[in-house]
Amino acid sequence: MGDVFDFWFEYKMVIPKGYARLQGKLATMSDAGIKIYFFKGNHDMWVNDYFTTELGMQIVSDDFQMERNGKQFYLHHGDGLGPGDHKYKFLRKIFRNPVCQWLFSLVPPRIGIGIANAWSDNSRTKKAHAFTVPEDEWLFTHATEVLQKKHYDYFIFGHRHLPLDLKVGENSRYVNTGEWMNYSSYAVFDGNELALKYFEKEY
Repeated sequence: MGDVFDFWFEYKMVIPKGYARLQGKLATMSDAGIKIYFFKGNHDMWVNDYFTTELGMQIVSDDFQMERNGKQFYLHHGDGLGPGDHKYKFLRKIFRNPVCQWLFSLVPPRIGIGIANAWSDNSRTKKAHAFTVPEDEWLFTHATEVLQKKHYDYFIFGHRHLPLDLKVGENSRYVNTGEWMNYSSYAVFDGNELALKYFEKEY
């Protein structure tokens, strides 16, 4: 659901250091015929076609809607949605501008990646505030507004880096998949219900 990487930029001849084992596992899954959808997050929005050509993944830039076993799903990383956060919404338009991306590509990777990692650390610190009430969650508000126009059983987001499972309206739920660094959380749909789960390593 996005923010898989703290920072990712597809230089023409450079691959950012790290994540080799993750990419290898994704390649194995793709080669086994498993469909993988990669949602662009605000930390890894500068994804182009590398993951598609090398790993066979489908890149999702904004929302993705689908139906499975009669259940309607609305999926999005979550950045830029809901009320407020006007400063970031303005920056998001700049960051997603092709000219901006081209200009950044001219910065040597050693400098560019250093700047981006510092920005990423600052962004994560500001965003990971604790949950209080649903009404204070911008993504919950966004799900409520979307629900007034069309029914979805599940609204699934990332972005908040907090595992959340909240009831929206009478028959819908907002699920945030959380993150692996602090919670090891993920969501699974078994064909009937969606469940938020936590990975526990077997020793």
